[in-house]
Amino acid sequence: MNMMVLRYGDDIIVIDCGMMFPESELLGVDLVIPDITYLKQNREKVRAIILTHGHEDHIGALSYILRDVNVPVYGTRFTLALAKKRLEEAGLLDKVKLREVLPTRKAEIGPFEIEFIAVTHSTVDCVALAIRTPIGVVIHTGDFKIDQTPVDGAPFDLHAFARYGNEGVLALFSDSTNVERPGFTPSERVVVPRLEELCRMAPRKVVLSCFASSIHRIQQVIEIAQRVGRKVAFVGRSMVDNVEIAHSMDLIKIPDGMVVRPQDIRAFDPKKLIVLASGSQAEPMSSLSRIAVDSHRFVTVDENDSVILSARIIPGNDKAIFRMLDHMFRRRALVYYDNSAGTIHVSGHASQEEQKLVLQLVRPKYFIPVHGEYRQLFRHAALAHQLGVVSGEVLLIEDGQPIEFTAEGAYRTEPVTAGRVLVDSGSLEAIEEFVIRDRKHLSEDGVVVPIIAIDKHTGKVESTPEIVTRGFLPSENTQELVNGAREMVLRTVEQSNSEEKKDWGVIKEKIRVDLKKYINKHTSKRPMILPVILEI
Repeated sequence: MNMMVLRYGDDIIVIDCGMMFPESELLGVDLVIPDITYLKQNREKVRAIILTHGHEDHIGALSYILRDVNVPVYGTRFTLALAKKRLEEAGLLDKVKLREVLPTRKAEIGPFEIEFIAVTHSTVDCVALAIRTPIGVVIHTGDFKIDQTPVDGAPFDLHAFARYGNEGVLALFSDSTNVERPGFTPSERVVVPRLEELCRMAPRKVVLSCFASSIHRIQQVIEIAQRVGRKVAFVGRSMVDNVEIAHSMDLIKIPDGMVVRPQDIRAFDPKKLIVLASGSQAEPMSSLSRIAVDSHRFVTVDENDSVILSARIIPGNDKAIFRMLDHMFRRRALVYYDNSAGTIHVSGHASQEEQKLVLQLVRPKYFIPVHGEYRQLFRHAALAHQLGVVSGEVLLIEDGQPIEFTAEGAYRTEPVTAGRVLVDSGSLEAIEEFVIRDRKHLSEDGVVVPIIAIDKHTGKVESTPEIVTRGFLPSENTQELVNGAREMVLRTVEQSNSEEKKDWGVIKEKIRVDLKKYINKHTSKRPMILPVILEI
């Protein structure tokens, strides 16, 4: 997740407002967003939030942050369209001012004059920021790579970076994600030959999954489908929403008659179809995860169907992704999930040579690597030292460490409160450690442990599920609630298909979701639910 604060005197602007998904040990947590204690303490000084692009790790926390700090939000057309969707769902759209910007245009916000510079990335309408302050220009690259042949024809504005470099730049904050990769990141167009070959050769339908925000990739798949004589169907909420938004803005072009409705997929000739599905990271209950275990409402994977994972396997998600792909292999699908047999995915972040080029064009007085793990920030700092184009100092900092720029130099000042806030089902809780959050949760709503004995060979439930509770059950109607919970758990398991029953992770998640709804409906409580499966 990404958020940076720039302050001059009594004026503050916020750059990006992202979220991230929780690590697996954060049970019951839906989202992780930035701790904005500093912004709350200085609420009257905050002038605006500036968005560099529309990825969730840059806009996902907007609806939460704006509840506490309601200021105008600046962004490009597509970025604001994605933001509008989230604000509308949160009931905040009518309460927030959204201000659309264009590359090369400028906006004045207090003492800051901000120019929006077009950059290329893995989504559309992305910008870097050149922020003119009373003591010098600060450039924030946002997420970028230098794509010489962008799908939409909108180039990376190298001239703007060079222009500011010639003028003089006080500080450069630059994307560090791919600093460990030498050379240049390939153009988005590089994936087309292999994807087209796979779609052309596929004996039956193709199920292709990419990030729902990868508008260029989606456009290329639509064009490939047209060339190989197939039609496309979109499944998954985020995929459908993003395609609808992009199409309404003419950022995706879809020929008439090219789209098959999800409800028509089963009846459609599989040799003439490409299904674009969200869920490339095997998120629980996502479209692709449900397709993998044959529990999707409209899409199945059958023998000789082709499954293409056209997305990076994000560290931490690998076990879930490979478990999902195992299900595809069991169904005798033709599965393609890395670049070993031809390029089916490219990164949206700059590799070393592109990072060097930006440094050489800008030649800042101070350089601060951002957007990466500490090892990546460290290597980006080393790269800047190696180039020797930073006239002042390379500053390596971590979250919560402010830098004060003055006419005399740049100084690390007293750290401010920074970190993460864990979001559970729409409520905000600021927590130091997840253990504290768990204890608080337990003290308020208790814990429910459904215990189910399942035959590991047949997937059959061997006995009536046990429901163990601590600190939760009300004094009245206790037995009725427990009996209903047992029936709910039993029904959830029995209604699952054979593949789901063999995947304890899927079964546990289904039990947790169903039991949570049942208990909340009958008690208005939200206890922690920890399903236990005993293999018999």
